[in-house]
Amino acid sequence: MLNSDLGVGDGPVLVTGATGYVAGWIVRLLLERGVRVHAAVRDSKNAAKRAHLDVLARRSPGEVRYFDADLTAPGSYASAMQGCKAVFHTASPFALAVDDPQRDLVDPALLGTRNVLEEVDRTRSVERVVVTSSAVAIFGDNVDVESSESGSFTEADWNETSSLDHQPYSFSKTVAERAAWAIADAQGRWRLTTVNPHFVMGPGTSPIVTSESFKVLAQLGNGSLKRGVPDLQLAMVDVRDVAEMHLLAAFHPNAAWALPDLRSVDRALRRRRDPATALR
Repeated sequence: MLNSDLGVGDGPVLVTGATGYVAGWIVRLLLERGVRVHAAVRDSKNAAKRAHLDVLARRSPGEVRYFDADLTAPGSYASAMQGCKAVFHTASPFALAVDDPQRDLVDPALLGTRNVLEEVDRTRSVERVVVTSSAVAIFGDNVDVESSESGSFTEADWNETSSLDHQPYSFSKTVAERAAWAIADAQGRWRLTTVNPHFVMGPGTSPIVTSESFKVLAQLGNGSLKRGVPDLQLAMVDVRDVAEMHLLAAFHPNAAWALPDLRSVDRALRRRRDPATALR
């Protein structure tokens, strides 16, 4: 866990997609620090879907309020964002098999990012924004790997190989993050950081399975791969570390929003934790 004196500041913070896998741990860490969390969800009346967050709130000094929000609807996050100083935008579809990549992946990822950050532009209280991106926004496949001059990736690299027809999920994360930086760079009031983890694993905060990560793990034991497992190498990171990285990006006093400082924060966390997450 992060030090208990992490400066989370006054006022509520917004977490989009609050019932999600990574978001659940972000909400938990915030509640444990006494933060008022504005939880944006698709259906705030779905008591079963939010039950685990209610339990976390009852056990913590913080509190949670629920707001209905639609990724693709402009203005949908206005009420949830009112008075917030920090915004964690985690909501984005994660699916490897879809019927319509544009409709099911790219539109909600891209439009959702635009809608949230354009609302940030209109909400004067917001100072910091953390977007949950992915390592697949940095590189797609071996073509990207081989084109890297240094043999490793930095915050300057982007996935140049994915498309609607080839790795559409990776494409959705790439276009969404590019849009986030374009919006952030066009203004000077609030500051953006993206967290780019690789394959996220670990326990969930909800008994309801909501992440594609669980499906991949289940395949190792349910017979789906009994004919053989490809010789794949995957970088993995614990979901709890990813959540901590989000709080570091938003609130750590050393995260001064200058590139050298962000690298220092990243290196410090890498020395202490699994090295499979990257911070832009």
